[in-house]
Amino acid sequence: MQFMRIESIEIENYRVFKRAKLDALPRLIALVGANGTGKSTLFDVFSFLKDALAFNVGKAVARRGGLHELKSRGQPGPIWFEIKFRESGGRLATYELAIGEREGRVVVEREVLKFKSKGGGDPFSVCADFSFGKGSVIIDEQFPAQYEAPKQLLTYSLDEPDILAIKGLGQFKNFRILSEFRSLIENWQISDFHIADARPTTDEGYAEHLSTRGENLAQVAQFLYTYHRERFDQVLDAMKRRVPGVTEVEAKPTEDGRLVLRFQDGSFKDPFIARFVSDGTIKMFAYLVLLHDPKPFPLLAIEEPENQLYPELLGDLAEEFRAYAQRGGQVFVSTHSPEFLNALNLDEIYCLRKEHGFTFIHHASDSENLKSLFEGGDLPGYLWKQGLFEGVNH
Repeated sequence: MQFMRIESIEIENYRVFKRAKLDALPRLIALVGANGTGKSTLFDVFSFLKDALAFNVGKAVARRGGLHELKSRGQPGPIWFEIKFRESGGRLATYELAIGEREGRVVVEREVLKFKSKGGGDPFSVCADFSFGKGSVIIDEQFPAQYEAPKQLLTYSLDEPDILAIKGLGQFKNFRILSEFRSLIENWQISDFHIADARPTTDEGYAEHLSTRGENLAQVAQFLYTYHRERFDQVLDAMKRRVPGVTEVEAKPTEDGRLVLRFQDGSFKDPFIARFVSDGTIKMFAYLVLLHDPKPFPLLAIEEPENQLYPELLGDLAEEFRAYAQRGGQVFVSTHSPEFLNALNLDEIYCLRKEHGFTFIHHASDSENLKSLFEGGDLPGYLWKQGLFEGVNH
């Protein structure tokens, strides 16, 4: 399946987001803003949609304290999301989801998936439209060149009114766009990397992808070494260039069938096992392993990657994120680091600003002042440090 890039996200009534929109999204997106403006909440939107798909909407809401805790204070109407993306055929598709309550139960008030039509008439063709567990869907949506021809419309009743239609119907290839969007969300990766989890030895074996917490780091390193040696060598080369002293990294099996990571420092005869190297070394290695994954996640979200890393490494790390995004995975990063921002273009930065208890999101490139300064040679990180990202340092 061709990589599907999200083009815009709109949010209503979700915690601090009474109404917020990120549009014209590039492949690499950096979020900046003062503490408490909602950077973590935006990442939780991704986690919420993934939970709603994996379980159901009711459970996803319950895990966040219930609808009264999740919904923006004092706001009428449902929680509402709109995601625009390019489906594999290249057309613009739109997914809308409204979540409310009926008779004391969390329900899906409306779920619609539609795509941009050709020619005149209605600019959109709806391929699925559901409310409270009932709705209709177009079958056999392979859509050849003459896809405006009438398609068979089927009605369905879901088991419960809090189940997403894309969860059930997205399992069938006849509903291609639903299936693609379901797969897109299922494969989102919202990283919650913990250095302490990556340090211990781990069971011997392979893991193809780094987990959200990073506890399988040695297994993924072993997988890359065994099946994608060129990528492992790229990770090692990047470690040698970017972490002073590191000359070798290996995932070594022990006699009891476990794996340990060992880092060779050129200044010492014997290598250091993972629990004895610095936090920054472990974290940089984990990021490089993640970002050299042969099959990038379609969406990768990471909060404040600069923690535990030397500032001089952050420009290189930003370039690694961009390279990953260009290979097929859209990347969202929140940051407070001027050094990280200095490696970005202005159109890759979005500013979160809180007013009267609610957060609004602005594209940095929409600011004529910032654009003029950037085009004049000023770097985004320095502009951020000087407080010139209007409202975001307050």
